[in-house]
Amino acid sequence: MDAPNLGDLEKQYLAKAVESGFVSTVGPYVPEFEEKFARYVGAKYAVAVQSGTAAIHIALYESCIGKGDEVIVPSLTFIATINPILYLGAKPVIIDVDPDTWNISPEEIEKAITKRTKAIIPVHIYGNPCDMDRIMEVAVRNGLSVIEDATESLGATYKNKQTGIFGKFGCFSFNGNKLITTGGGGMVVTNDEESAGHIKFLANQARDSSKGYFHPEMGFNYRMTNIEAALGLAQLARIETFLQKKRIFWNTYRDSLGDLPFISFQQEYKTAQSSCWLSCIKVSNNIKPDELVLRLKERDIQSRRIFWPANQMSYLKDFSKPCPNSYDIFRKGLCLPSSTLNEIDEVARASLKIREVLTNTTLCK
Repeated sequence: MDAPNLGDLEKQYLAKAVESGFVSTVGPYVPEFEEKFARYVGAKYAVAVQSGTAAIHIALYESCIGKGDEVIVPSLTFIATINPILYLGAKPVIIDVDPDTWNISPEEIEKAITKRTKAIIPVHIYGNPCDMDRIMEVAVRNGLSVIEDATESLGATYKNKQTGIFGKFGCFSFNGNKLITTGGGGMVVTNDEESAGHIKFLANQARDSSKGYFHPEMGFNYRMTNIEAALGLAQLARIETFLQKKRIFWNTYRDSLGDLPFISFQQEYKTAQSSCWLSCIKVSNNIKPDELVLRLKERDIQSRRIFWPANQMSYLKDFSKPCPNSYDIFRKGLCLPSSTLNEIDEVARASLKIREVLTNTTLCK
């Protein structure tokens, strides 16, 4: 669906990492990747970690989120946004999203704030930036921390600034299906020097190396390996090519399907530009998404359903009120082929086949 785009440059970096002998969590590529990544997104500091989930977990931990605290999150997100809140004994407060942008609703955030609310995690879903001005205004007025889940939005901008740098922390993922990959891996970015240093310390089991194997506080084994960072550097060098392709794909689907009255696309705010990590549509005729996925697969077109709303998970139902917008997007939503391994003409042909399936009246009854 969104396979990684790996080539000769990646092979060169990986070979150098192997030849150096630095293949684990020590080596020159990790700090280089951190430095170049921070510069790319416009943050002062970046700390490489083992996954996007680890990034969110350690950012919450550094924000002193713990038992009894509440953290506001959107229902329409990958589950990794929410689980780290539970790891810390805190309570996720799951709220609905805007029906057009599919992002966390600032109005719903306002309604959800209580005396126990400590943080907000806006998720730039499928690469589409949230309304960060309004979210930050609400957060500042109420004394709340903002931890951006930018795991899907590397390269996206809001008012010409990269996502991930509006809150105190921004969290990114380099899983195999993301815009750039390290095989796994993640990154925390911040402008707070003290927090960046402490997160780096925590991610290395909170080891005080000046005293040998001495650990003054509880830490985590969240370090990125030198091999992963080498792959990340090669991918980062190609990021603008990847972004250009993603945006061309998104425009191709809009041009091909946008005139169909029962098709709607995820909308951007006027001041934002999505990274178009995945091109997604909402189909409002009578065809069921599972049937649509099957019909497209018969035509060699891989697609997948939108994320299940978190409030539909049995272990999270006590943390949420009804989220009708999230459920409507899930019930009607579909992610279309978006891998940068595809060529532009392949996506153009796929969009025509998708249109053919969608306009087949025998399927829509």
